[in-house]
Amino acid sequence: MTLSEAIAARRSVRGFLPTPVDPAVLSGIVTKAARAATGGNLQPWHVDLLTGAPLAALKQTIAAKLWRGETEEPAYAIYPPDLVAPYRDRRFAVGEALYGELGIPREDKAARRLWFARNFQFFGAPAALFCSVDRRMGPPQWADLGMYLQNVMLLAVEAGLATCAQECWAMFPETVGTAIDLPPERMLFCGMAIGVEDIADPANALRTQRADPAEWLTVHG
Repeated sequence: MTLSEAIAARRSVRGFLPTPVDPAVLSGIVTKAARAATGGNLQPWHVDLLTGAPLAALKQTIAAKLWRGETEEPAYAIYPPDLVAPYRDRRFAVGEALYGELGIPREDKAARRLWFARNFQFFGAPAALFCSVDRRMGPPQWADLGMYLQNVMLLAVEAGLATCAQECWAMFPETVGTAIDLPPERMLFCGMAIGVEDIADPANALRTQRADPAEWLTVHG
């Protein structure tokens, strides 16, 4: 597989088989990914891998909180509070496309909330990671996290695995922090589901589009 093929194949998978993932494969992926570019070689990421009993316990805890309607203060604003076009339109369009694949109409708010809760079960994935960063880091170091996580996702494709990066976990920083013994100086950035794609899951029929380069590319010279 070429790098171009891995980039084209990578996408957010929202339905996984229960097939276990070899811990050695997971460790290899997150270790190789650390060759990501990082300004000043700060390497600001910290990764917690979860499988088996720890992952099951976290899923159970989160499910109980959702059932009781409990919420927590998000670690950061996942989206700017006032998205403008075209960003707002793209976010709306991908949500409608996903629920369209699932056959859940816009007016069925209860069904949409119920399906969204699958995020907090990692869509059935047997493995997951959490990425956190020192609270003293700034936007350049958060960019480093993105480059690291992109490496993880591409290496997972190479290994025959699927992923879904999930910033929604920032909505439960206290619960996740307790589960992974997150020290107070580190902030939870995101989670990521990792496993074998369930190709029969209707959510995985979604194929998002990318904007025409004419919208964002300027060539000088």
